[in-house]
Amino acid sequence: MSGYDTGRLYSAQVLSGNDASRAPDAPAQTEASLFDFVQRFRLGADYVYRDRLRANLLAKQYVLEVMLEHVQLWNVGLAQLMRTEPGEILPLFESAVRRAARGIMYPIADGARPEAPDCQVTLRSSANLLGMRDLHADSIAHLVRIPGIVIGASTLASRAVHLQVMCRECRTSKGLPIQSGFGGFTLPRYCDSAEAGQRCTGVDPFVILHDKCRFVDTQTIKLQEAPDMVPVGELPRHMLLSADRALCGRVVPGSRIIATGVYSTFTSQKSGKGSASGAVALRTPYLRVVGLEIDAEGAGGRGAARLFSAAEEDEFQRFARTPELYEKFAKSIAPSIFGNEDIKKAITCLLFGGSKKILPDGMRLRGDINVLLLGDPGTAKSQLLKFVEKASPIAVYTSGKGSSAAGLTASVQRDVQSREFYLEGGAMVLADGGVVCIDEFDKMRDEDRVAIHEAMEQQTISIAKAGITTILNSRTSVLAAANPVFGRYDDMKSPGENIDFQTTILSRFDMIFIVKDEHDEGRDRTIAKHVMNIHMNRPNTDAGAVGEIDIEKMKRYVAYCKARCAPRLSPEASEKLSSHFVALRKQIAQVERDNDERSSIPITVRQLEAIIRMSESLAKVTLSTSVREEHVDEAMRLFKFSTMDAVQAGNVDGMTRGELQEEVQKLEKEIRRRLPIGWSVSMGRLRAEFVDGQGYTAHALERTIFILERRDVLRLSNSRKILTRTGV
Repeated sequence: MSGYDTGRLYSAQVLSGNDASRAPDAPAQTEASLFDFVQRFRLGADYVYRDRLRANLLAKQYVLEVMLEHVQLWNVGLAQLMRTEPGEILPLFESAVRRAARGIMYPIADGARPEAPDCQVTLRSSANLLGMRDLHADSIAHLVRIPGIVIGASTLASRAVHLQVMCRECRTSKGLPIQSGFGGFTLPRYCDSAEAGQRCTGVDPFVILHDKCRFVDTQTIKLQEAPDMVPVGELPRHMLLSADRALCGRVVPGSRIIATGVYSTFTSQKSGKGSASGAVALRTPYLRVVGLEIDAEGAGGRGAARLFSAAEEDEFQRFARTPELYEKFAKSIAPSIFGNEDIKKAITCLLFGGSKKILPDGMRLRGDINVLLLGDPGTAKSQLLKFVEKASPIAVYTSGKGSSAAGLTASVQRDVQSREFYLEGGAMVLADGGVVCIDEFDKMRDEDRVAIHEAMEQQTISIAKAGITTILNSRTSVLAAANPVFGRYDDMKSPGENIDFQTTILSRFDMIFIVKDEHDEGRDRTIAKHVMNIHMNRPNTDAGAVGEIDIEKMKRYVAYCKARCAPRLSPEASEKLSSHFVALRKQIAQVERDNDERSSIPITVRQLEAIIRMSESLAKVTLSTSVREEHVDEAMRLFKFSTMDAVQAGNVDGMTRGELQEEVQKLEKEIRRRLPIGWSVSMGRLRAEFVDGQGYTAHALERTIFILERRDVLRLSNSRKILTRTGV
């Protein structure tokens, strides 16, 4: 009875019960039961674990993944023990698997069979997920499943699992097994060998024989709660994970994972310093990982397809054939916000994204679409951003003033235990494969904004800090909202004067929307009615505040399309695009000539790529494999409505700014000649003389009076009806 040797108290059954599902008592019995499970558990005609173990041993992978539900089917008591006492059952499971592996590798039964290598058992289960906030003291030493995002992963280290120590005095050596995890280990203070009738008297006589110890790989992972699980107003919680052997090196910062493990504690060095030895009983929790499930969509999944059930796939294929799906989808984006149809269509394109391409020489072309909303306050820009954060499968929302360059890209942290530097991913890394919504984009400091240049075009973040030089992936779309320089968009000024961004960042946005708060009585009435209906919870008759497609379905459908579809241009579509691009450049050259200045919003080859990406994403909405002409037409229409509109925003009443300038100068001379100093004239009379009589435009007259008033040449009185010349 080898189980009795370990110095624990055991009870033996005197009367054999008839309950077969009860867990066995002695460790030897438990191990025998687990050995039986590995050898004999089958689904249908397949011996699942025996075959899986044989395949892994042939591939020299000494690991076996076990489903907890299968153990439940085999023996209820055993499964219960694995949940409540995993720390004791798992070593027995591993020795049972080692026995099974030995039988598979060396089937000829003779006494001198060599030992099989150690095999690791990893667990997988479909038990309920626990949030980090739900882990309390009663979960300690139990098996738990926790979801989260990896924000830091240390380099691999070696940890001893079996120490061989030798006494300096009597030269006797002994082996000491070590518990896995973060817990430290203290060597015995005295040697207790009684060889040759005398005891060693020295204190701390032991030295470690490193070449005879057994080591395994170990890695420390820092897990953070997923942003959508954090209650409003609270900071996301972190947790340390300790992974060893086959579980090492499987995750990178940005991976979304579900970790199954034993909730354990260790004495932190930090708790010992301040409180001296008073806090011996205070322990820091951590998770000893025994199973990892990596969500394939994030960075850790390396772009593998997400798992969709056959029923879901059929549903999505049918859904893709819905007539006018693109219009319906656009209307379902933030349905409580009135109007802005084209912006909603652009956001639909952003959610689906184009097709990313890797050229034969290794160059990457991004498929993600970036959109900038620039406009007056009160045009529901932030609400659109908030909606996209909810509707995108992966999204991070941040505000410009509260974001630093390191917070957006990556920061270098120092590990408390090893004092080594390691990287922690920022918002752009955590949103890999999704969308970053940046509100108040104009309030960011310039040096912070420059940090995302590379992330927006090359989709990587290069870091060279504290001796760490590396490149992180950030395959994200950027949806940014900003206000113009003067708080409101000023029509009198050119787009360059209204937009305070450098052309370097503007050229990286595929679509730039200028959202103006126009004064129009009919539109104002409709908006007022719409807002009232929303506030009174009344179903709106003309435009419902509830979209046809609910957010969850939208989320899954976007994920499905991104995973399964990557459309390519058809020859007709590419011909149409190239001729259109040439025409666009010609148009821009004309605008620049007329205005006598370079356009602040550049139209470069990037903008041609932007139209290609938009065409691809429109094809992706209906799961179409090739981009047809109608997709290109819609992409061009959107581009003209957004970026081209923004370029020509300075042209008023069909006049270019150059022509307007000329007219203003002529009018200025005429007004100075018409009004000597100290004379007054009514506004109506002036308008009748110049606009009706001499054919000047009303806009030019207003602009001239505005300029002369600024220069203190004219003064307006009597509620802006009378003009008096006051200066030279």
